[in-house]
Amino acid sequence: MASLKSLSLLFLFFFTAQSRLTTNFYSKTCPRFLDIVRDTITNKQITNPTTAAAVIRLFFHDCFPNGCDASVLLSSTAFNTAERDSSINLSLPGDGFDVIVRAKTALELACPNTVSCSDIISVATRDLLITVGGPYYDVFLGRRDSRTSKSSLLTDLLPLPSTPISKIIQQFESRGFNAQEMVALSGAHSIGFSHCKEFVGRVGRNNTGYNPRFAVALKKACANYPKDPTVSVFNDIMTPNKFDNMYYQNLKKGLGLLESDHGLYSDPRTRTFVDLYAKNQDLFFKDFAKAMQKLSLYGIKTGRRGEIRRRCDAIN
Repeated sequence: MASLKSLSLLFLFFFTAQSRLTTNFYSKTCPRFLDIVRDTITNKQITNPTTAAAVIRLFFHDCFPNGCDASVLLSSTAFNTAERDSSINLSLPGDGFDVIVRAKTALELACPNTVSCSDIISVATRDLLITVGGPYYDVFLGRRDSRTSKSSLLTDLLPLPSTPISKIIQQFESRGFNAQEMVALSGAHSIGFSHCKEFVGRVGRNNTGYNPRFAVALKKACANYPKDPTVSVFNDIMTPNKFDNMYYQNLKKGLGLLESDHGLYSDPRTRTFVDLYAKNQDLFFKDFAKAMQKLSLYGIKTGRRGEIRRRCDAIN
């Protein structure tokens, strides 16, 4: 009964959050908001094609632990270690931070002290997803930015590549997301890459789920990893720069990269949804879009609970 009550409260929160935000929040105060963000992300994506994956990952690392409040963008100070400098966030690509800063700079020139960094992240994520072939969804606007960011508050809140699937399910359920929504959001691994250190230790072991030929190829690709920790491999080796359902098809063939990827297909609670999305890309797109919209409303701050930062990396 307690868990049902908590889930009911979470669903009420999502409904309330959506009702406080609107899709046209800046129509009068910053009418070119969407155009400025779109122009910025398009130019960045053309120059650096890994930007889309970087921003989607940044969005998840901001929203999932404690809500979509741009706390991941704040820099550390002499007196505080911020979220972006926690061990789990050190591998977040610089292109993700850079494109948000560029958009914020342009917006401050057009409409000073008006648009929050958290709204920029949410819209940039949606728009970059579209540039790589992903689905459209409405983004509700009016979030405020957090005034704090503490690395210590991230402890055990974000899934690691090695986190058992049972724990990942629990982490999502505690935030009001069911197993199917978790599998849908995992489809973000359709693009982007992972560093060898995150998976190479499992490659070649018995019963880890890797296709044998794929395991050999991964060992070869990561051969120089001890000397160069930046060596990485695409999450989806078949269509690495296109957002599609190939990620799920890969899992069925033993072509998943991370332990958490293989867990999705080995666990009966999630395997059904992997099979479903592998067969039906339209359904995957529909469910992914709904889950992303829901995540974008998680733990938001409005009104006096937050602020509009002038710079995304520092509080006012």
